Amino acid sequence: MSTLFRTKSVEQSIRDTEEPERALKKSLSALDLTVFGVGVIIGTGIFVLTGKVAKETAGPATALAFVVAGVVCALAALCYAEFASTVPVAGSAYTFSYASLGELVAWIIGWDLVLEFALGTAVVAVGWSGYVRSLLDNIGWTMPGALSGPDAAKGFGFDILAFALVLVLTVILVLGMKLSARVTAVVVAVKLAVVGIVIVAGLFFVKSANYEPFVPPAESQPSGSDWSAPLVQLVFGYTPTNFGLLGVFTAASIVFFAFIGFDVVATAAEETKVPQRDMPRGILASLFICTVLYVAVSLVVTGMQHYTELSVSAPLADAFKALGHPFYAGVISFGAAVGLTTVCLILLLGQTRVFFAMSRDGLLPRFFSKTHPRFGTPYRPTILLGVIIAVVAGFTSINELATLVNIGTLFAFVVVALGVIVLRRTRPDLPRAFRTPWVPLLPVVSVAASVWLMLNLPAETWLRFGVWMVLGVIIYAAYGRRNSGLAKTGTR
Repeated sequence: MSTLFRTKSVEQSIRDTEEPERALKKSLSALDLTVFGVGVIIGTGIFVLTGKVAKETAGPATALAFVVAGVVCALAALCYAEFASTVPVAGSAYTFSYASLGELVAWIIGWDLVLEFALGTAVVAVGWSGYVRSLLDNIGWTMPGALSGPDAAKGFGFDILAFALVLVLTVILVLGMKLSARVTAVVVAVKLAVVGIVIVAGLFFVKSANYEPFVPPAESQPSGSDWSAPLVQLVFGYTPTNFGLLGVFTAASIVFFAFIGFDVVATAAEETKVPQRDMPRGILASLFICTVLYVAVSLVVTGMQHYTELSVSAPLADAFKALGHPFYAGVISFGAAVGLTTVCLILLLGQTRVFFAMSRDGLLPRFFSKTHPRFGTPYRPTILLGVIIAVVAGFTSINELATLVNIGTLFAFVVVALGVIVLRRTRPDLPRAFRTPWVPLLPVVSVAASVWLMLNLPAETWLRFGVWMVLGVIIYAAYGRRNSGLAKTGTR
């Protein structure tokens, strides 16, 4: 049993990054990391979730829900910042947990992240394809149903656009992180410009009457007994509410989707020039920027239209259409399509780095841990995973599986927060360029907040997540436990 919780020292993790054939090229700055963070966080959440949550759960108080979700992420971000500056190695929560909680926990969180990033990339690629097809329809070009995915085809359907997007992004990642950063910077600039247009233009159409009531009266959600009900309702008998103050917290568990991805920044720690300084700046700056933008957009859109009249599928674009300004609606659709490319790119980046770190440690075949001799990128796992995800995106429709991305991220938050507490006790001597404040209180609050949001997810999501975790433990027992680098050195 002792081997299951053997830890890999921080010093050994850093030494492993110095092997010539398995070393990643350092090319990223704090600005690059901030751009990556903004690029992956601002996606469908800001263009879609705002209307859905305002109309069904929180009303104009959706802005407060974004603040609550942002605070939960900020608590986790402070823990990530300490780890990323102390253990500047690829792998994010996987590497952090290996250094603090042990090999089995590291494998579990690594396996979790592989699912989270892969599924997230595929789902976002499908969403991007839908926006692009809509734009093509507007100019008179209609994609054949057979090439538009399962949702659009009556029989066999393959989403050629989603498939092509993932392959192109795979090539960009293979060619180097700096190229990826430049592409991301350009796309993020376009995306932020669109968000800025929405905020500035929308301010001219805001009516104070639309904010009344700012926090609509509470309405109890229908009690549920099936697997689609929130786990907190089935286990504890707690009934979440729509609207009211409790509705704001229910809404926060939904809009949390909009923040998924900031932890991907931590996976690039090994490719950062000065990670001790730049990782905390990149993580915290990107989260702060996105939280401010989310709150501003939600206030504008609920001020333009009364929350009861908002569209669920495309609230921002439809709000401008309803006010007789289709031009702005087209700009928003374009911004959404462009913006989703960076979300896919950075989610794919995060997955390949976690996979690379696990293979370098021997928990997955070490064949995948060699970097490209010219570009310094983990090209083997990037190509493998890129092709697999491209195929999955081609045959996948957006459905409830997307909630697995949510529960996977929250689970990672819990592990990282606990890891900070443990590593402070086991290795107080480690130099920490950034220290999470108020330890252990802040990490404990972070764990509690993340678990609460997890409990508000459907029970069926927990069931699927549990099946994936069991499969991961079986693979670890059959391969990873015997082939890990620590096992070969006899470490216990």
